[in-house]
Amino acid sequence: MKKILLACNAGMSTSMLVGKMRSAAKELNVDAEINAVSVTELNDLIGEVDIVLLGPQVKFQRAAVEELAAGRIPVDVIDMRDYGTMNGKKVLQKALDLIAKEA
Repeated sequence: MKKILLACNAGMSTSMLVGKMRSAAKELNVDAEINAVSVTELNDLIGEVDIVLLGPQVKFQRAAVEELAAGRIPVDVIDMRDYGTMNGKKVLQKALDLIAKEA
């Protein structure tokens, strides 16, 4: 099972995208656990996931999150267009590609 964590300011706006990603995972028969949290919660959860995707509004925190990840997992920023259109399938595929690249 792939564990994907989305992070934004409060974890609210990414929650809608999580729903779209879960639907896409089901449609594609991908075993994935996908959740959304605020950036402040990452410290407690980063050791339990395979990737962290940041909402575009918190991309300025990428370096700090990469430091938390310590090279163990990929950290990336969700494309603004995909985020704005809530393209769960595309964001899911990006996450899976990045996880596979790191393996």
